[in-house]
Amino acid sequence: MAKRDFYEVLGVNRDASEEDIKKAYRKLAMKHHPDRNPDNPKSEELFKEAKEAYEVLCDSGKRAAYDQYGHAGVDSHAGMGAGAAGFGGFADAFGDIFGDIFGGGGRGRSNVYRGADLRYNLEIALEEAARGTETRIRIPTMEQCETCKGTGAKPGSQPTTCPTCNGQGQVRMTQGFFSIQQTCPKCHGGGKVVQNPCATCSGAGRLKKQKTLSVKIPPGVDEGDRIRLTGEGEAGVNGGPPGDLYVVMHIRPHDVFTREGNDLHCEMPVSFTKAALGGEIEIPTLDGYAKIKIPTETQSGKVFRLRGKGIKGVRSQSFGDLLCHVVVETPVNLTSRQKELLHELEEINEHDGGRHNPRARSWLDKVREFFDT
Repeated sequence: MAKRDFYEVLGVNRDASEEDIKKAYRKLAMKHHPDRNPDNPKSEELFKEAKEAYEVLCDSGKRAAYDQYGHAGVDSHAGMGAGAAGFGGFADAFGDIFGDIFGGGGRGRSNVYRGADLRYNLEIALEEAARGTETRIRIPTMEQCETCKGTGAKPGSQPTTCPTCNGQGQVRMTQGFFSIQQTCPKCHGGGKVVQNPCATCSGAGRLKKQKTLSVKIPPGVDEGDRIRLTGEGEAGVNGGPPGDLYVVMHIRPHDVFTREGNDLHCEMPVSFTKAALGGEIEIPTLDGYAKIKIPTETQSGKVFRLRGKGIKGVRSQSFGDLLCHVVVETPVNLTSRQKELLHELEEINEHDGGRHNPRARSWLDKVREFFDT
């Protein structure tokens, strides 16, 4: 299985600071550490993956090599520390042995690499997620140098075959019976070296640039949904195809609504008198205001459901609902007259509390039973 992009592993943007990378790694390490997830091989793999990504991206030299060449630029740094790399080393060794025995020679390797996939975290409003929108984003990326057309060589010259590996991109180290292939240290696996480097890109063949892209966000996207922009990732190495860009949706908290699937929830403050006597109240929806009839003796916590006033998800056939949760509001800043009326109401209620406050009476009975047992 191909390695995931290190920035995607840690869940950070390409231009993330070292502090952001450290925070992301600490969060993942706490979540997937083997001590907290015993006998969970999946968590162990995720922990190792995050550790490898952190070790590369927090080292300025390795990060520069990774940004320029992708995984191919740091494989030689990783050595045998990662489990997958160590296993691959033994597989290569045995492959070379059998090739030598049966006359097959070393296995051919391609020096063309696909560009890395990129991740961009995009924050949008709930209304934009519900209705869909189009926005423009700026992302840092590695693009092919226009001066040298990606060759890394000065215009009028061409890269030459690497004299160390003879263009194979790999060198063979023989230790007794074992013959092990490794990435060529001179050409870094490219098979060619640049004698006269391009002045624009200093021989890299690619440049770090900022590019602006238009992103169409379909109606109904939710937190964590991804939109793939094919071919908008990093440029490939040695003519390889570009990677893709994944735009990850993050929905900003809303002042009124919270989303749960395709349903929306909101709190609906109702005055003490309106809850007791009933009435009509206006509530907001994503399409404007709607009116709800409050029946008499409405209690705090009652939920009113407005059908079809939620969100139609990307893969849904119909709209969700809006659920309004009643919160009976206790009056504040009372005048003397208001206090007088409430005292009078309380005196009336005391004569027949079970009738006017059945829940309180039932609760008191249960409390007495609890202490009597």
